[in-house]
Amino acid sequence: MHVPDGFINAPVSLAAGVVAAAAVGVCLRGARQELSAASPPTGPGGNERLAPLAGLVAAFVFAAQMLNFPVAGGTSGHLLGGTLAAILVGPCTAVLCLAVVLLVQSLLFADGGLTALGVNVLIMGVITVLVGYGVFRALLAVLPRGRRAVSVATFVAALVSVPAAAAAFTLLYAVGGTTDIPVGTVLGAMVGVHVLIGTGEALITMLTVGAVLAVRPDLVHGARGRAARSRSVATAGTRPGPRPRTAGTGTATGTAGTETAAGTATGTAARTGPGTRPGTAPGTAAATGPVTGPGARPGARPVTGPVTRPGMAAVAPPPPPPRCRCR
Repeated sequence: MHVPDGFINAPVSLAAGVVAAAAVGVCLRGARQELSAASPPTGPGGNERLAPLAGLVAAFVFAAQMLNFPVAGGTSGHLLGGTLAAILVGPCTAVLCLAVVLLVQSLLFADGGLTALGVNVLIMGVITVLVGYGVFRALLAVLPRGRRAVSVATFVAALVSVPAAAAAFTLLYAVGGTTDIPVGTVLGAMVGVHVLIGTGEALITMLTVGAVLAVRPDLVHGARGRAARSRSVATAGTRPGPRPRTAGTGTATGTAGTETAAGTATGTAARTGPGTRPGTAPGTAAATGPVTGPGARPGARPVTGPVTRPGMAAVAPPPPPPRCRCR
C-alpha cells in the first residue's frame, strides 16, 4: 500500500503531510504518558520495560513489511502492523513506531515516495492504528472476559483495519488522484485485495499477541487492565483460614509450700486438660500444707486439701522449709 511519488497531487499530499505531522506531534505527548503508565520510570521520560518493547515492535513491523506474500491475480501484500503495534504498546506509541518505519523505508529502500510520505504515514500509521485499536477496545467491552476474547478481538480488529486504510487511500485518490482510473474501480480493487491481505495480517497479529499474552500479559497494553482485573478476581477469597487446633494433655505435679513474710510463693506446676492452647489451661489446682513461717499473716488458715477452680491452672505450693527456733 506504499503510495509512490506523483500518484497523489501536491496539494493533497501536502495536506495529508500536515495532518500526519499533527498526529505525530499529539502522539509524542501521548506516548510519554503510555510509557510512564506501564511501570515506574527510571528517569525523566524513561521507562525500563515498555520502551525496549516499542523498539522491538518497530523492528518487527519493519521486517514484516519487507516480506510480501501472494494474494491473488499476481498481487502481493505485506503486513501493515498498525493494530499489532497499538495492542502491544498503545496507540500513540504505535503511531510513532510506524512513522519511523515508513520514514526509513522511504529514505533507504525507496518504498513509498518522499513527497507521499505524509500520505503513507496518514494511511498506514494513523488510520490503521485508530481503526484497529478502536475496534479492539469496542469488542473487549462486549465480549466475555478471558484470553480467547482478546484473541477474537485482535483478529477482527486487524482484519477491519487493513480495508479501512485501503478505503482511506481511495478517498485521497478521489480528491487528488493524478490518473484516469475511475474511483469505483480503484475502490473495488483496493478494498477487495486488502480484505485478503487483512486476513493474513489478522492471523499473524492474533498469533503474535496470543504468544505475548501467554508469557507476559503485563506487556500487552490493550489487555493490561483486563489481565489485572482477572488476576484480582482469581485471587479473591483465597485468604488462609485459621490453623486447626489440636487437643493436648498434660500432668501437674507439685509439693506443699509456705507463704513467707515477703509474700511470695515458690513451687512447680504444669497445666492439664484436653484442648488447651498456650496461655490457657483448664484443669484443677491442688495444694496441701500449712501457711507458716516468720512474718506470716495473723489468722492465716492452713491449706490442707485440694483447691479446685474451673478453668484455672493447677498450681501446687512448694514444701515448707524447716522451722527455725529463735532464742
